[in-house]
Amino acid sequence: MRAFSRTDTGRRREMNQDYMYTSEMPVGNLPNLYVLADGMGGHNAGDYASRYAVETIVQSAQSSREISPVAILRTAIWKANQAVVEKSVMDIDLEGMGTTVVAATVSGSELCVANVGDSRLYIAGQEFKQVTKDHSYVQEMVRRGELRPEIARIHPDRNIITRAVGGGPEIEIDFFEVELKEHDRILMCSDGLTDMLEDWEIYEIIEAGIDSGRIVDTLVACANRYGGNDNITVILTEPFEW
Repeated sequence: MRAFSRTDTGRRREMNQDYMYTSEMPVGNLPNLYVLADGMGGHNAGDYASRYAVETIVQSAQSSREISPVAILRTAIWKANQAVVEKSVMDIDLEGMGTTVVAATVSGSELCVANVGDSRLYIAGQEFKQVTKDHSYVQEMVRRGELRPEIARIHPDRNIITRAVGGGPEIEIDFFEVELKEHDRILMCSDGLTDMLEDWEIYEIIEAGIDSGRIVDTLVACANRYGGNDNITVILTEPFEW
């Protein structure tokens, strides 16, 4: 496996509140691990939340005796949620902080994904498919048929999320298991990318025939060219040898 990643502050933010972790080597009983978080909160709270959550997830995975990837990720994200909640209660400067989390691991051709919030994971192969479901106010309206998808991208409330790590003592996590095909690539990203580029534009860049490292750089550059309204983080993974 090979993974290519980049995070960028964007053109409108002073601080990068995104945080990521990639390991192509085993992490505890996981054969590999990729985690992306997009923090929220005033001052440095969002920055702290995303980093603290990811570090907690990695530490939990490293020490877990579980075998099932779902069980390992469930416990890790639960621990991250508890850690962020407790820290926000203890430190008034961190009050109200939270973060999205999308985490993935690949074993053979099996992809396991865990998701809380509106950071996304896509499969790019013969088609471009979003695997995760956004936990956001506007996307829930789209799923209920109350809002057209093309309007959701520009809706003023599009950044209001309905689930977050650190949002409360209880947390609901979505899990997805996908059978990967030869030449599939896995794209993980924060909404700093998907708010600026439509899915077809992202897929067009991925399918342009350039190497994955340049694809990541091009995606970030395009998001900045289109406005760079938020922090931009991209992880592009090649599960199989090319």
